[in-house]
Amino acid sequence: MKKKVELRSMEIRASNEGNENLHIEGYAAVFEERTLLWESPYSGVKYYEQISREAIDGNTDMTDVILRYNHSDSALILARTSNSTLRLTTDDKGIRFDADIAPTTAGKDVYQLIKRGDISKMSFAFTVDKDSWETDNVAKTEVRTINHIDAVVDVSPVDFPAYDGTSVEARDNKGMIESLESREKESELRKKLIVETFL
Repeated sequence: MKKKVELRSMEIRASNEGNENLHIEGYAAVFEERTLLWESPYSGVKYYEQISREAIDGNTDMTDVILRYNHSDSALILARTSNSTLRLTTDDKGIRFDADIAPTTAGKDVYQLIKRGDISKMSFAFTVDKDSWETDNVAKTEVRTINHIDAVVDVSPVDFPAYDGTSVEARDNKGMIESLESREKESELRKKLIVETFL
C-alpha cells in the first residue's frame, strides 16, 4: 500500500560563508508542539496535530532526501542527503537541517530570495506509519499525534506555506482539509449508528 506524503513548514535562514557556499539552515519540524490544522465550519470541532519526540528514530528513512523549491517536481534539485550536501539531524527541539545549495542559476536565485527574506519558510514532506487520535467531545477537539515518521521525502523552501507560523504546521491545504472532513463524516456516521442501535 502506497503511503500518503504529508507536508509541514518551518522558518529558514541563509548564510554565505564564501562566494560559492550558499548555505541554508533551520528546522523542518518541531516536536511536542500542538498546532491547529483546521476548524470545521460544520461541527466547530478543532483539529490539532503534534509530532512526538520519538517520531524520528533509527528506523526513519532519511537516506535520500532532496531539497527542492516549493516541492515542485519540475524544480531542479538544490541539495541531497545521499551526497551529504543536505544534512538532517534531530535534537530536543525537532528535525534540524542544513544544506549547501548547488551554485546553479536556480540555486543562486533561491538563495538570494531566502537571504532577502522573500522566502522565510521551510516545508518538508514525509510519510507516517504510526499515529493516534485523542477526542475531547466537551472541548470539541481532535488531536492527532504523529508517533512515528516512516520516511522523510523532501525538504523545500516555499513561497506560501499552507499555515503561517513558527511551529510544525503545513501540509497542502486541500488534501489536509479533505482528510479531516472525511474523518468528521466517519465520526458522525458512527454516532448515528450508535443512536440507531439503541432506539
